[in-house]
Amino acid sequence: MAKQIKTPDVVCRCEWSGNRANAFDVTDGTKYTSKISVGCRQKAAEGNYLIGRFTTPSGNHQWRKWEGEVSSPTPVAVDIPTDHAEVLNFIHSSYTLKPQGLVMSELKWKYLIRSAVRGKNIMMTGPAGCGKTMAAKSVVNSLDRPDFYFNLGATQDPRATLIGNVHFNNKTGTYFSESLFVKAIQTPNAVILLDELTRAHPDAWNILMTVLDYGQRYLRLDEQDGQATIRVADGVTFVATANIGNEYTATRQLDKALMDRFTIVEMDVLTDVEETGLLEYMFPHVENSLLKNVAEIAHMTRVESSNETARISSGISTRTSVEMSGLLFDGFKLEEAADVCVYPQYDNTGGVDSERTFVKQIVQKFLDDGSNDELFSEEEVTEATN
Repeated sequence: MAKQIKTPDVVCRCEWSGNRANAFDVTDGTKYTSKISVGCRQKAAEGNYLIGRFTTPSGNHQWRKWEGEVSSPTPVAVDIPTDHAEVLNFIHSSYTLKPQGLVMSELKWKYLIRSAVRGKNIMMTGPAGCGKTMAAKSVVNSLDRPDFYFNLGATQDPRATLIGNVHFNNKTGTYFSESLFVKAIQTPNAVILLDELTRAHPDAWNILMTVLDYGQRYLRLDEQDGQATIRVADGVTFVATANIGNEYTATRQLDKALMDRFTIVEMDVLTDVEETGLLEYMFPHVENSLLKNVAEIAHMTRVESSNETARISSGISTRTSVEMSGLLFDGFKLEEAADVCVYPQYDNTGGVDSERTFVKQIVQKFLDDGSNDELFSEEEVTEATN
């Protein structure tokens, strides 16, 4: 009697994200990282092989290398408005779908939703920590579409991530294994998030050129025998996030031809009032006056950094404001929160004339220490807080 070969009920591909190996189901992109041991994931990522989940006689799960066939993903049926009147109604009533923790104007949210519904390639731009990735993920949740996430800034091998790898099997020889991205673009109505596009290797941009072009929409698998051409499925939307500006030294200037393939949605920098409202929503148990101080400190640094004669190169991001508020919630004082998560962001060169000293002076203005020293004139404070 021939030996029966067990087949796994889940097959995952492991990919590096920084120094962490994540595991994703090759058929639907479901993340299984937390269910697989670190060593198993790391070995699979280093060896570029798939791992399958097998059920033992006792009912437990066991993960090990899998070299068998993998079924193609089943297209997900999504109920998307097609009638023009229905689309209009969906777009213009969509503001209620925006999560409260995302501060974004109604106009830009509707524009974002409209672009996604119409299958546009969307690029979210704005300063670091302003909510670009959160907005992109909110669109995914609002549309209830199949979604895939790719952090291009953490990708060491763009071709392996976007196309796939050639592997060797002792029994069958070399074979080509498609990437999760190849499967993602073949999923009808999928939303594909391309995070940190400006930190991606130029090879990734070259691969994406034909995928993002409305007149082409295909991916050529050069590594595969016969160089198969994969067409992007109907309704697929690409959402990218990008940091654009001279202050982002680790980013690359995007090719104009690549940027022209996107509809650009620019995230706004929050005002002190908007930021106070956001922090109060996120930390309802923290004293309002403390949260207002955090928002005003951040706002003053942003105003200063945008001046022609700025004494600091960048302002405090909303992400940092949230971290400071989290420290306040955990019992830290405002000065302590600034000391550990704000001051290290600024250069200390120059002593009393350094950026760090200037920011410390801003923070000092909001500390209730009984001091009457006026570190800023009334004109400076009025200008920065308006």
